Amino acid sequence: MHHLAGHKNIVTIKGAYEDSLYVHIVMELCSGGELFDRIIQRGHYSERKAAELTKIIVGVVEACHSLGVMHRDLKPENFLLVNKDDDFSLKAIDFGLSVFFKPGQVFTDVVGSPYYVAPEVLLKHYGPEADVWTAGVILYILLSGVPPFWAETQQGIFDAVLKGHIDFDTDPWPLISASSKDLIRKMLCSQPSERLTAHEVLCHPWICENGVAPDRALDTAVLSRLKQFSAMNKLKKMALRVIAESLSEEEIAGLREMFKAMDTDNSGAITFDELKAGLRRYGSTLKDTEIRDLMDAADVDNSGTIDYGEFIAATVHLNKLEREEHLIAAFQYFDKDGSGYITVDE
Repeated sequence: MHHLAGHKNIVTIKGAYEDSLYVHIVMELCSGGELFDRIIQRGHYSERKAAELTKIIVGVVEACHSLGVMHRDLKPENFLLVNKDDDFSLKAIDFGLSVFFKPGQVFTDVVGSPYYVAPEVLLKHYGPEADVWTAGVILYILLSGVPPFWAETQQGIFDAVLKGHIDFDTDPWPLISASSKDLIRKMLCSQPSERLTAHEVLCHPWICENGVAPDRALDTAVLSRLKQFSAMNKLKKMALRVIAESLSEEEIAGLREMFKAMDTDNSGAITFDELKAGLRRYGSTLKDTEIRDLMDAADVDNSGTIDYGEFIAATVHLNKLEREEHLIAAFQYFDKDGSGYITVDE
């Protein structure tokens, strides 16, 4: 991240402090919340606004690529606002999967998040073009409120990504400009060699200063979908944790001992190094990047460690989590007044 220091839309490191157990990294404070949350709060939202946001996001990609850095995990959650007053005070965060690359270098490890991963990443033969694909997915979501490649399972999402069909027929796409759809097609081109570079995206008429992106408000359904999509993963992880914490000792037999074995300093939480060492002891051959993915997925409260409840939620077999009685219990946890519905406040 020091390599990228100075870019106005990349979070800065203020300092690093080491004690006997940890290295504490002090980052620039971004108190304005996540990108999608801001869009939802503002209400009025147009193609021009989406174009301005896309320009910032792709500008970060261009800056990274010009310095030989591939981000590899771009997604809306990794763009925070510095403050609540400036819609464009965006900062890219989470460079945990980023790597340096040389022209023509090929990468083979599968990283990233399912909705945003490029087809060549799934095929284990990719380069920096994958970041442009991911930015194209974000743009599609900004304009429609849903990801372009969607399925009920992770494998289904991957199959849709590899198939590469982009839906421009259903609402709200008939009301969206042809120029934006042209840009999305060129960013989501399945052939990396034919995909636009980050610089070419920034030169597209829809993106350019005083470009052709219209300023009329988008359908309110887009905002509604954005809100649902943003909240979905958070609610799902919380529900899994609620279920995991209600399981009987018999149902989690062995997992408690596994947690204790990994938590070598008896802190009540598993660090990345403890998870890595523990997995090695259990015979795992996962790469560091794959272990980091596991860590991030399990760390629901973003504390940087995995506590006992998070560990159980992440490791207990899904057939236990998906039993009807457990799902009902999780629903009732959120449905405080027993109305049969989960309200916004709940």
